[in-house]
Amino acid sequence: MATVQQFEDLHVWQEARNMVREIYRVAKHPRFCSDFGLRDQITRACNSTMSNIAEGFERGSKMEFVQFLNIAKGSNGEVRSQLYIALDQEYIDKPTFERLCSAALSLSRQLARFMQYLQSVPANSRRRLASSRSPENLQLSTL
Repeated sequence: MATVQQFEDLHVWQEARNMVREIYRVAKHPRFCSDFGLRDQITRACNSTMSNIAEGFERGSKMEFVQFLNIAKGSNGEVRSQLYIALDQEYIDKPTFERLCSAALSLSRQLARFMQYLQSVPANSRRRLASSRSPENLQLSTL
C-alpha cells in the first residue's frame, strides 16, 4: 500500500489545487478580471485552502494538522461565498457557478471527513498516511 510521503500525495490537496486552477481560469475573464477586489478575494481564499493543507501537513503534529485543515475548510467556504457574488454580478454563468460550487462543496466534505478521521486515530500517529481517495481507508502508523 502506498504511503503519503508529502502533502502533494494527499487527495484533498490535489482537489484544492484543481479548485485553484479553475478559479484562476474563470477569474481571467474580462468582466471578472475588472473587479479587482472580488478577483483578489476569491483567489486569495482559494490559495489559502490549498496552502493551509500543505502547511498543516508539514507542521508535524496531528493536532496542528487538524487545525490547519479546519482553516482550509473555512477558506473553502469563503470561495463558495465569493462564487455567489460572481454569479450575482454576472461574472460567471449559472452552469459555471454550479460546477465550481459543487466542487467546493465536495472539497469541504472531504476536508471534514479527513479531519474526523485524523481525530479518531491515536495521538502518537501522524506521518505515514496510506494514500487513498476516502478517509476511511487511510491508515496512520506510529512514528
